[in-house]
Amino acid sequence: MKIALVYDRVNKWGGAERVLLAFHKIFPKSDLYTSVYNREKASWAKVFNVKTSFLQDFPYAKTSHQFYATLMPIAFESLNLDGYDLVISVTSEAAKGIITKPETLHICYCLTPTRYLWSGYKDYFKNPLLRFFSKPAVFYLRTWDKIAANRPDEYIAISGDVQDRIKRYYGRNSKIIYPPLMLNEKVRSPKSEIRNQEYFLMVSRLELVSYKKLDIAIRACNQLKLPLKIVGAGPGENSLRRIAGPTVEFLGRLTDEKLSYYYKNCKALIFPGLEDFGLVMLEAQAFGKPVIAFRGGGALDIIEEGVTGEFFNQQTWESLKEVLEKFNISDYNSKLCVENSKKFSFDKFEKEFKNFLSDRKII
Repeated sequence: MKIALVYDRVNKWGGAERVLLAFHKIFPKSDLYTSVYNREKASWAKVFNVKTSFLQDFPYAKTSHQFYATLMPIAFESLNLDGYDLVISVTSEAAKGIITKPETLHICYCLTPTRYLWSGYKDYFKNPLLRFFSKPAVFYLRTWDKIAANRPDEYIAISGDVQDRIKRYYGRNSKIIYPPLMLNEKVRSPKSEIRNQEYFLMVSRLELVSYKKLDIAIRACNQLKLPLKIVGAGPGENSLRRIAGPTVEFLGRLTDEKLSYYYKNCKALIFPGLEDFGLVMLEAQAFGKPVIAFRGGGALDIIEEGVTGEFFNQQTWESLKEVLEKFNISDYNSKLCVENSKKFSFDKFEKEFKNFLSDRKII
């Protein structure tokens, strides 16, 4: 069976990229198609045979793909996927819009319907001038996105929230198969001694997109003078540094081995964003750590309130501050957090996905 994976762009590292590696583990001979590929920023993709669109040779496309948003539909429609028995698009944008032959099964593993067009439109286009001048482009992209949404034969959602959005915006039914925890078992069980440190941890790409709300964790910890360590890098780092108080430390990008140390020794993970799923919550729980998260998105699928973590109800630093003030690590059993993370194992992901294919007589 000949298999292709299709992903929006290969130029960063995060939860979606871990999902691609999970698919590679299941289908090691699969090709990976994408709009643009930045080898320097996506070293994880070296295990794939990566095939790009015509945008690969456009100026700055590998680093500033957003300037080519209106060309993404054409880029993915131009990809030649003839000869593949199975195509899996892993997407939060345009990759689902590929054109396949009738005999090819196209499964969309949907990370979310395109945020800036649908659920996050008001957040992305807050500026009145930007909203006004972008109307023709948004209209075109929304129209195309609706058409493209009908091209996959089947949809798989990564969380209950995403499943609801797929139905609301695309009118399509979907099955939920949660992304798997992909941290290496050896990394999750390091030999180094656990130290009882008192810092909170936040792990994220440092972007200023409104749904992540990274600033509220910083502001809440500033107010309470709580130590907060932040793992990650991105274009929003300088802005976040400017509001950070003396108890906030930026650690940059870390290897899984180094990241494991901070997971292992933190008090809890703070997850302030409205994310589609949120693999870092699983990573923290795999180390026996509770998660303090906004009540929404993928956190609802992962956290058992009062057992493996806590929720705050509004995406404000004041709401988070109230939970942090009451938080006591001794209220949580680390073994229950670890057991909860096992519900999202790679083995379960592989079994559910292969069963999904088997039901459709593809394997």
